[in-house]
Amino acid sequence: MKITKNISIIVLVLFVQICFGQKNDLKQLIGKVIEHSTPIEGVNIINNATQVATVSDSEGNFSMQVKEGDVLVFSAVNLEPLKHRVVSGDFYPNILIVKMTAKEVELKEVVVNENANITAENLGIIPYGQKKYTPAERKVYTATSTSVDKLLNAISGRTTMLKKEVNVEKKEALFRKLEYLFEENYYTDRLKIPVDDIKGFQLFCVDDADFAVSLNSKNKTMSMFLITDLARKYLTILENEK
Repeated sequence: MKITKNISIIVLVLFVQICFGQKNDLKQLIGKVIEHSTPIEGVNIINNATQVATVSDSEGNFSMQVKEGDVLVFSAVNLEPLKHRVVSGDFYPNILIVKMTAKEVELKEVVVNENANITAENLGIIPYGQKKYTPAERKVYTATSTSVDKLLNAISGRTTMLKKEVNVEKKEALFRKLEYLFEENYYTDRLKIPVDDIKGFQLFCVDDADFAVSLNSKNKTMSMFLITDLARKYLTILENEK
């Protein structure tokens, strides 16, 4: 009976030592989650080994007790899930930078023409595959279609003026897409843009080349990430103007 009791005590002591040793292996890991160069808030991070979880803050930062070899799983609604195995180089003084990728999400399409099969090509008005011009682009094409027209319009400055019209037309198209994409409360509540400055902010956004690409490619997730960074820059501009 006494021998059994001694064995139980020894097993208990060994169990405590093992647990204490494992706990001492844990270190504080500090990290930052980004998508391109934009910090990502609300990313769920779980340690597969301990099942301990945390969430990235508004600056993309997070911290967690881990040990070498643990596997961290990063996930969010609009991001591709990511796994990372902890190595010695991840710990202080280094900061673990976790680069996540946005899921491709297409914007909703506005149905303008219900009879989609009735087109100028199907009706034989223009050949299949022929480039379609906007009104402003057609003016530029007409002004430069012959060598004489090209020379005369270049001298008069008409070609330069028409090309400016094309750029304005493209920006107007981007502006309409942006107006359709986000409601007013998204600007005021999420991005903290004052109501009176929403139009100015939208113009600021369509001037950004990367944001224009996200609108034209119908990548709503990318537009959401980029507009957050643009909002920070625009609010700084507003603050400096006061």
